[in-house]
Amino acid sequence: MLRFNRVFRDGGGFDSALVLFALAYLVTFSAFPLIYNLVISFQSVDLFTIATFDRPFVGLDNYREIIDDPLFMPIVRNTFLFVFLSVIFQLGIGLALALFFRLDFPGASWLRGLFLAGWIMPGLVVGAIWGWILAGDFGVVNWLLQSLGITQQKIFWLSDPSISIYSVIIANIWLGVPFNMILLSVGLASIPDDVYEAAELDGATRLQRFFTITLPMMRAQLGAVISLGIIFTLQQFDLFAALTQGGPSNASNVLQYWSWELAFREYRIGHGSVVSIVMTLLVIVVATAYVRSTRHEHVV
Repeated sequence: MLRFNRVFRDGGGFDSALVLFALAYLVTFSAFPLIYNLVISFQSVDLFTIATFDRPFVGLDNYREIIDDPLFMPIVRNTFLFVFLSVIFQLGIGLALALFFRLDFPGASWLRGLFLAGWIMPGLVVGAIWGWILAGDFGVVNWLLQSLGITQQKIFWLSDPSISIYSVIIANIWLGVPFNMILLSVGLASIPDDVYEAAELDGATRLQRFFTITLPMMRAQLGAVISLGIIFTLQQFDLFAALTQGGPSNASNVLQYWSWELAFREYRIGHGSVVSIVMTLLVIVVATAYVRSTRHEHVV
């Protein structure tokens, strides 16, 4: 007992305890759910067997049935379209705003904080707001387009199969732009002004300074923003739940929402676990690529 007290008094035991608590938290709330989900994906689990451990082992049958499902490829295409357009526009608009707020003008910090307020709003609240904005009968967007004479008829943004996925993309872009802007603003602030001044004295234009100084010196920040953007977009569930529920006719359905539908609407819990495992693998691939790129950058 005295030795135990002496170890804690010296500080080493306390540090070890903190590490053990952190490991216990990760194992309980991260590792165990992932492993349990992986196990379920190889079992036949439905509403009647979810509360028991007596579940038939089906091997890769759940994976084959998901891949052979007619909805699989359209939903995968929707997911890649959703992620690609969201990340591209979030990055582009966020970088443009970061460059804009780098200018010295009155109220810049207050306006930057106003943009950030949109990012901290819950996804369901953002989805409800955009549901009103994009409503076909009384939405602000339709009213504005008709008032300007751009369209003559109302556009049903959330119920038209050809554009419903793009409506969710627009809402997600709006939600993610402030996060991109803040991270990229930090990267811009880390670039010394002397570099820009030297390039300006050499006759470099603003566009040349952007491509030869800004982008190369922000490579790490851009990689982080793109990687985190992909991961956060793959996790986006609330907007689909609030706006389209994957409809109409799965036209706006994506993997993360389909996984929930399979598990908690159709009670095909094993199949829902398969889809979530596929998404987990995608996130691991993105995270691994980002870690490898930063490791190479540190070596250089």
